[in-house]
Amino acid sequence: MALRMLASRPDPALYTLPWSLPLEEWPDDVVVPLTRGLSRHVVRIVRVRNNIYAVKATQADIARREYDMLRELQRLGLPTVVPKCVVTGRTDRDGNDLGAALMTDHLTYSLPYRALFERGLAADRLPSLIDALVVLLVRLHLAGFYWGDVSLSNVLFVRDAAGFAAYLVDAETGELKADLSDRLREYDLDVAYQNIYGELLDLQASDSLPESFPIDAIVERLQSRYDALWRELTEEQVFSAQEMWHIEQRIERLHDLGFDVEELDITTSDDGDTVALRPRVVELGHHRRELRTLTGLDVQDAQARRILNDIAAFRATRDLGNLPIEIAAGRWVREVYDPIVAMRPPGAAAKLTPAQMFHEILEHRWVLSEFAGEWVKLINAAESYYEDIIEHRPDEAVTPPSES
Repeated sequence: MALRMLASRPDPALYTLPWSLPLEEWPDDVVVPLTRGLSRHVVRIVRVRNNIYAVKATQADIARREYDMLRELQRLGLPTVVPKCVVTGRTDRDGNDLGAALMTDHLTYSLPYRALFERGLAADRLPSLIDALVVLLVRLHLAGFYWGDVSLSNVLFVRDAAGFAAYLVDAETGELKADLSDRLREYDLDVAYQNIYGELLDLQASDSLPESFPIDAIVERLQSRYDALWRELTEEQVFSAQEMWHIEQRIERLHDLGFDVEELDITTSDDGDTVALRPRVVELGHHRRELRTLTGLDVQDAQARRILNDIAAFRATRDLGNLPIEIAAGRWVREVYDPIVAMRPPGAAAKLTPAQMFHEILEHRWVLSEFAGEWVKLINAAESYYEDIIEHRPDEAVTPPSES
């Protein structure tokens, strides 16, 4: 059988990979020694020219279905890895079938949860991972996606200010529904509870979590956080017709959660005394889109919110309130952000994104100021951070990506 490659953006260099070998035998000059999450399949992280990909061994029909599903989720704007191609017709030199392979782009600066703990993530940061997974799960459910295998192992995490953003890695068991039922949502939560409980026990067994760590409370957090976010994003709210300010209040609460409201369903009662309000279409990325519009910077949402706060402080301390926000934001980029990013030492680009480093410098400045009893200049905080902290952080990107 001839080798066949179905690709969204064909790259002739992909044909040079050793497809006639089982993935577990691929040579070191192809495989990147990058930490991978647990998987029921053989997975290899590979370099092709200057690009990094994940290659998963699977079956042809499963690979094609997952490839199509990931493309559809990408079209819907959901946070997933980007599918690159499906490879079928793989045989060894003796003509034995090697199965198919699914290739996806490697998500830069992302890590599986186990790698985060191997790199020293403190146990008290685990709730941040659960919260990121909850946001991902709610977004998928809002889009009608039934996951079927919710777990920490099927997610990649990217640092986002003080927390994380979660990206779907494995869509093999997923289905898109026109209307996702409550029963399927509940089943996803039950699966998540069981899988995550087992994963946390494994972390304890490997001494990544202390024996006294409250696993039950962490897993229960998944349910409570999911229920609270789902209610806020979907629940109908009824109020008096004289209290229309509830509409603006609801929108502001959603903005605080990082969501934009694309569509509202507002219905008045027959007598006109009461109003029922329900968000119909919401999308995460409110702060991210606002910052991108103002500055052109494309960062994670919590990072964007922190940066927007710093722009507001810059505008106030420089007495720029009479200037349009777009002009003040442009000055902030030129006078604050760009100079701090330009100070990075060699090799720092492989450790964290510029936006994450800027956030951590702001945090470091606060700590230094508390210790000194006076406000430390940002440039001094940056010098201290680059010398004392970032130099000792492990790389989180395979190669320094090009940055604008």
